[in-house]
Amino acid sequence: MSRGLFTRVNFLWIILVVSLTIETHRVKCHSCHEVKTAFQVRQIGPLKWVPETPGTDADLQVCKHQGPSCCTRKMEESYQVAVRRETVQNIRSYSFELNYLLLGHATAFQDTFQSLMTFSMTHISSLFESSYSSLSLDASPLITQLFSQLSLYVRGGNASVEASVHRFFDDLFPLVYGRLVNPGVAASLTGERLDCLRMTRQDMNPFGEQPQALARELGAALRAGRALTQALGLGMELMNATDAAVLTRDCSRALARMQYCSHCRGLTLIKPCPGYCLNVLRGCLASLTELNLPWRRHVALLEDLTHAVAGQHSLELALLGVEGKVNDAILLAQLHGPRLAATVDKVCGASTAEAPSSHTPTEGQVSTATATSPPASTPFSESPDVELRGRLAHLRSSLPLKPSKNDKPKSLKKISREFVGYIPRYKTFFGALPEMLCEGEMGLEFTCWNGDDVVESYTKKVVGNGVHAQRQNPELKVRGADPALMEVKDRLEQFSQEIEESMPGLGHREAWVETGSGIVEGSGECDDEDGCQGSGDGTAHREGPDVSGGVVQQGSSPGSSLPERPPVVRVRGTSGASAAASPPSLLATLLLMLLLVPQ
Repeated sequence: MSRGLFTRVNFLWIILVVSLTIETHRVKCHSCHEVKTAFQVRQIGPLKWVPETPGTDADLQVCKHQGPSCCTRKMEESYQVAVRRETVQNIRSYSFELNYLLLGHATAFQDTFQSLMTFSMTHISSLFESSYSSLSLDASPLITQLFSQLSLYVRGGNASVEASVHRFFDDLFPLVYGRLVNPGVAASLTGERLDCLRMTRQDMNPFGEQPQALARELGAALRAGRALTQALGLGMELMNATDAAVLTRDCSRALARMQYCSHCRGLTLIKPCPGYCLNVLRGCLASLTELNLPWRRHVALLEDLTHAVAGQHSLELALLGVEGKVNDAILLAQLHGPRLAATVDKVCGASTAEAPSSHTPTEGQVSTATATSPPASTPFSESPDVELRGRLAHLRSSLPLKPSKNDKPKSLKKISREFVGYIPRYKTFFGALPEMLCEGEMGLEFTCWNGDDVVESYTKKVVGNGVHAQRQNPELKVRGADPALMEVKDRLEQFSQEIEESMPGLGHREAWVETGSGIVEGSGECDDEDGCQGSGDGTAHREGPDVSGGVVQQGSSPGSSLPERPPVVRVRGTSGASAAASPPSLLATLLLMLLLVPQ
């Protein structure tokens, strides 16, 4: 009997110990210590708002569930503020590099452009000082005004390249006529006569086709520079609008449910399910993802415009060519001095102060004797004979086309190579933004948080990007697009349309390939100043960045069905014919030696 009593007592004792252990473990698991630690580490709010033990708060609106909770209404509100702040910071951290790239390239382009402008102005000023010293002082303000207008045009100001060039030659004509072509009338070129020369310059056409050619070349080169400046500015404006995007109240509640409602149950380390996170963030960023297609189109324009500005040194050559066009124009006016003077007398009236020998050539002048003078409307010939060209050759400036290594501005090709090498990486920025933000939130555990409980997988439908797709979002309601972002979207689309209409062919290519050059535009070009050389056969393959993560090979483009060019095999030394003939010749030599050896 005592043995049975002892057994019963031991059994009861074991049950009591196990019960106490289970209760102790249950109380420990439902303490709010870890919740308080996370609340403090993330700097969400005052620690006094976190209870020591789980309780019940009927005022909870976001993190509702049956059973005890470590959350209160004040904590819930602080969670919404914190998650909104964290999401905005994460978006800005991803957009910072893109914004920096756009700003850096815009600054580098403007700096290089201003260096080219200054260098071109120096060339023209040196031309007047060395070859046309009598015009130098009065021509200096005209040169400054011309380049100021060109600079204003590239920066997007209200200026016209063609009007600026023609105004320059209009103001230059009286100086050239009164001091080089017909110096005897210089004193009488005032008032109405001076205005007449200025206003009738285009009709008399003393400079031939040089003004039109200069306006055409500068207009084509600077148009791309102006468009690139505007495109970069619009890109930076878009990034500023992205950083300033406002998350709605519904979005804040959904983010708090995804990030922090698990803390209310003491689960501070559980991660959201991948599909659940995508639904929440695609709903929150629906307006931003609407910018995906316009932004991809804008990036293609940025690439093409950068190539148009830097390709073949078009902008640099156009600016450096101003000096040559101005010089040729002045030479042409001097070559046709007598006919020009006769035309001026007919159009603007004869000068009373004109000396009888005013049309005789003087130092720095060349005149051509002609039998008859053409009418005022007849343009002067653009092709003087070789002899007269040789007599005027000494008037040309001997300044080099390129500056010295020490004074050389940073090459536009180097700037564009760096930019085009990086910008394609951000072509899908807005479309991939929800995935990038979710990547830091999703874990590798076998279980995840679905907003209500811990599960093995997310079973609800995962929606796509854009405002329209959010109609089927099971996690939050998207009531409409952000007006500020939609305004920027409209501006992107309008800008792309205007550029494609004014500069046909831009914005349609994913990558540039120069056939036969062995260089893929966007991956980098190699010139002498970089210290690198190509093979010279145009068959070298260069890899360039691609949105899909692949490479673009020379002679092909993304989506192209053309076969890849086979590699070129070179044989150094002997030719193919001599190499094929070598083995028989060697065998014959060996046989001959064997026959000659004495037995």
